[in-house]
Amino acid sequence: MNADMNSDTKVLRLVRKPEGSSTTEAPEREAEMGMAPGPTSVPVTFAPRPATHELPDNKLLLEMYRTMYLSRRLDDKEIQLKGQNRIFFQISGAGHEAILTAAGVVLKPSYDWFYPYYRDRALCLQLGMTPLEQLLSAVAAEADPNSHGRQMPSHWGHSKLNIVSQSSPTGTQLLQAVGCAEASYRYQLIPELQKRISGFKKDEVTYVSLGDGTSSEGEFWEALNTASNLKLPVVFLLEDNGYAISVPVEVQTTGGDVSHLVENFPSLYLQRCDGTDPIESLETMRRAVDYCRRRKGPAFVHAKVIRPYSHSLSDDEKLYRSNEERAGEAERDPVKRFGALLIDEGVIDQKGLQRIKDEVDREVNEAADVALASAQPPKETVTQYVFSPDVDPTSKVFDTEDRVQLSGNAGTMVDLINRCLDTEMARDPRIVVFGEDVADCSREQYLDSVKGKGGVFKVTANLQRKYGSVRVFNSPLAEANIVGRAIGMATRGLKPVVEIQFFDYIWPAMHQIRNELALLRWRSGNEWKAPLVIRVPIGGYLKGGAVYHSQSGVATFTQIPGLRVIYPSNALDANGLLRTAIRCDDPVLFLEHKHLYRQAYNKSQYPGDDFMIPFGKAKKVREGKDLSIITYGALVQRSLVAAKQMEQEGVGVEIIDLRSLVPFDWNAIAETVKKTNRVIVAHEDSLSFGYGSEIAARISDELFEYLDAPVKRVCALDTFVAYAPQLEDAILPQASDVARAIAELKAY
Repeated sequence: MNADMNSDTKVLRLVRKPEGSSTTEAPEREAEMGMAPGPTSVPVTFAPRPATHELPDNKLLLEMYRTMYLSRRLDDKEIQLKGQNRIFFQISGAGHEAILTAAGVVLKPSYDWFYPYYRDRALCLQLGMTPLEQLLSAVAAEADPNSHGRQMPSHWGHSKLNIVSQSSPTGTQLLQAVGCAEASYRYQLIPELQKRISGFKKDEVTYVSLGDGTSSEGEFWEALNTASNLKLPVVFLLEDNGYAISVPVEVQTTGGDVSHLVENFPSLYLQRCDGTDPIESLETMRRAVDYCRRRKGPAFVHAKVIRPYSHSLSDDEKLYRSNEERAGEAERDPVKRFGALLIDEGVIDQKGLQRIKDEVDREVNEAADVALASAQPPKETVTQYVFSPDVDPTSKVFDTEDRVQLSGNAGTMVDLINRCLDTEMARDPRIVVFGEDVADCSREQYLDSVKGKGGVFKVTANLQRKYGSVRVFNSPLAEANIVGRAIGMATRGLKPVVEIQFFDYIWPAMHQIRNELALLRWRSGNEWKAPLVIRVPIGGYLKGGAVYHSQSGVATFTQIPGLRVIYPSNALDANGLLRTAIRCDDPVLFLEHKHLYRQAYNKSQYPGDDFMIPFGKAKKVREGKDLSIITYGALVQRSLVAAKQMEQEGVGVEIIDLRSLVPFDWNAIAETVKKTNRVIVAHEDSLSFGYGSEIAARISDELFEYLDAPVKRVCALDTFVAYAPQLEDAILPQASDVARAIAELKAY
């Protein structure tokens, strides 16, 4: 640790703030200050700062000290409880207390929005979270407002304070925070929305924090890009303690200073400060927050802090940090230095400071006793809130198939999906549609002179023309950006219907889908939710789609609890199922087979603006008595072709189109198996570990006594889809493969 910095920060001299002066005026762009670039092998440290700062009033100073000391004592209490095996995990916010308390002073609980990370204990306390609420999390109590015993301690969340549930993957909160702020931005521009949703404030700010290690994540850069591009009111707080567990910052970041890497983002207000100095931190956060409140763009605060404890109690920093480094860092302990400063400046005497400490110690001990005696969550609650408890998309409310009235010319799947989006957007101003290339033309001045894109498959054509660029817009070429922003918007009450251009490229969004979107409701105990729709063109049979435009790995997503997965095979079903997806209260992965988009055999007339099909309801597309085929997607038509061929040989084949993969219609499966006693499961996924394996296993497990032959599967080969047509035909299941399986099973 730099010796000059240590000596400079041991004693701080403060002066009283002149009457009538203000620290909330933010310059358009501060001159570069504080941090100097260094060689990649040496950690960058803050240069000596001015020796005097304006002094807030005594009441605020003492409030800040109390929060900082309380945060540290809660860390110490949890460490003690972990040592006694009375809690199960601990990760501290020690050394970060000054900048976090300052942030909590400047920001407004239940007004602004908060996406903290696990070091942000002091922020949550300053916003109004109680010591008891934090300790209830540590003991995994049912009454824990953070997660009701479902997450590790320090995974903050508090719906009344607008602290959105946080998860363990580092950096995933950043794009969600951007989406949260973007919801506010779009709310101001959609008059109809202001009659539909309450709770938005014209000058609200979204706070999001991260550690220095997280700045290596790609989603960090995606978040900064979109926030700067749209000038969103997001305060990014980088709490730089110099380590990502054991990896020092100069190994993580070129030059050892991430703020020097981001300083050229347009509209980004960059501030640097000593995050162990509460006064400097307060002034810095005031400038940053004020810049955002005045809607000038996002702010980025790089606060240099310390980490006096190990990363967590599962880590031992002595294994990789020298005694000299640790001793030098201890000189900058914000709690000890601030207490000494208050005495030196006459704000309080030693006895008064001790009274605060004694009071906090009693409060922490009493809260710990209450927390330890609190009830644990009952075992029977484990499956609660996987899906919405309020809206059931499998119910009769969503079933209008029996009374559908078709009219007009027959349309393709593309036509009826587009029309569903159109009518739903007209009905609900909360719906926003975005993704790569989904707009007609981002440069609006050309809209009247160009035909318009409207998606690579034209599914979203003319929606931008009709509903404007505020509700239909293009995203960066970044799938995590699309889904992460959508989660933040959905949390605020918007209804995003986003598009991933090809299923093959959904994988960068996997963190956001698996660890955030599907989990948000469950991990928060129903305190937070993000109902949205992800539309995804999927599948092969394209003649030239090859490896990266033909993938069909649905099993990867159907095994994720909390995610509805829908897969229509025809235009009518696509229209009704998409309408249900939009109107339900859960996240939905809506899979649209590219080969089926414009087939003549699956066209349909229009069913009406309120036509819906419930999830979990299969369709019997062909009656038969000898054998059943359970299928979905492109294999429905191929199974029909095979069934008609085998009918000529006297075999009656019944075909069930699942339509909905999560949930699936077990009753329809059981009924057809009991009827025909022979069953084939056919799908485009690979044979091994594919979706059909689960269906086949359950049939064998629960319907074994009704079977007259083994369950047979017709699937793709365990390889990839090739470019050459003859290879693609060999890899993907064809009607001839289904016919062969029918013959073999009938002959068993």
